[in-house]
Amino acid sequence: MATEQATPGTAAPAGRRPELDAIRTLVVVGLIFFHSALVFDERDDYYVKNADTTEVTTVIAGLAVVWAMPLLFLIAGYGARHSLRRRGPGGFAAERLRRLGVPLLFAAVALLPIPQWLRLRAADPGYDEPYWRFLPRFLDVRFQPDEFPFLLGGEHFESGHLWFVVMLLAWALLLAAAVRLLPPAPLRRLQGRAAAAVARRGVILLPALPLALICAFDGMEEGYAGWSRWAYLLFFAYGTLLAGDERFRAAMRRDAVPAAVLGAALMLAGMPLFLSLEDGDPFSDLTGVAMTARFLYGITGWCWVMAILGLLDRRRSPDSASARAEPDRPAADGDPGTGSAAGPGQAPTGVGRRVYAYLALGALPIYILHQPIVVAVAYVVVSWPAPILVKYAALVTIALLLTIGAYEFLVRRTRITRFLFGMRP
Repeated sequence: MATEQATPGTAAPAGRRPELDAIRTLVVVGLIFFHSALVFDERDDYYVKNADTTEVTTVIAGLAVVWAMPLLFLIAGYGARHSLRRRGPGGFAAERLRRLGVPLLFAAVALLPIPQWLRLRAADPGYDEPYWRFLPRFLDVRFQPDEFPFLLGGEHFESGHLWFVVMLLAWALLLAAAVRLLPPAPLRRLQGRAAAAVARRGVILLPALPLALICAFDGMEEGYAGWSRWAYLLFFAYGTLLAGDERFRAAMRRDAVPAAVLGAALMLAGMPLFLSLEDGDPFSDLTGVAMTARFLYGITGWCWVMAILGLLDRRRSPDSASARAEPDRPAADGDPGTGSAAGPGQAPTGVGRRVYAYLALGALPIYILHQPIVVAVAYVVVSWPAPILVKYAALVTIALLLTIGAYEFLVRRTRITRFLFGMRP
């Protein structure tokens, strides 16, 4: 793969894909709004909970989780393909370990214990264990290979919101090993046949079926934004496939509207099924209703991912796309943010462009920082005598400002902190 050429008969990659960076940045910043909403959600067992809750957040969250994290994994696979082409499997694995493994180890010690400690304090007003005593208990871990890729567990230890980084690192290392060990010719033939098949309308939507079957029979994991870890692996693998041939991109543009319509219809059919399962667990029950709801969810997720990518790509000018000489890739090579700013002719101008570039470059540190800050702010806000909307607005505003402030003043200004948070020097 490191030396692959463009498939004969297809156009060479056309240019940088700034819309992929924009999606990644939008999702990462949106997680501050999403996790703040879980404080008030009637169903979710978040670290800190408000006394009054609502089901409105469940519906809104469902509209987001069906596409947001799957898109991040697909974009990560897309960028991984191009990173492998430039670096080779060994260089790619080393780069992923530095850019994702180092922040993961650092955050596991410095940041992940905070939400768990605050959970204990919020649940029991009499709990007064100081943080420095709780920290060793959090770091008391055991090896659990049956939970791959989450190989460490414990009474209090968790990957928290960094489950995404754990999976992304694991899938990237698996990809590097596969490229090193597997013969490239069969993979190239498979990609060529798949690229030829998507010339027919609707074929680009068929990869939804394996996702739907995983959701229906293996279940969904609520702690991982409502998708199975194996579904995320499939999204990542699909991303590496889609990045290899321009015919996939053309098919997404062509079928974007039908995909959006089908996804919306299936969501309208599946969401009531999920909400109707009050006595059981819709994420794992093997009843007909639960499995049907999850099957529809899997198809909906792929349809919306294809619709979003296709519709955003339609906004690109053919002239500006063909004029670029850079490889057709997301700027950050597939991790949740440390790439360059958006390409010419696509990003906002003036202040908007500067804000966009600033957030895109800081997406990974912002992702790592946001949840401990949201939980800490929520720990204070839930005690206020105010309506849910007032508390939510205050929580989002304060958490957003503190997260950006921590990124600006504690991360991006020194070489060592940039290294610890996965940024380039």
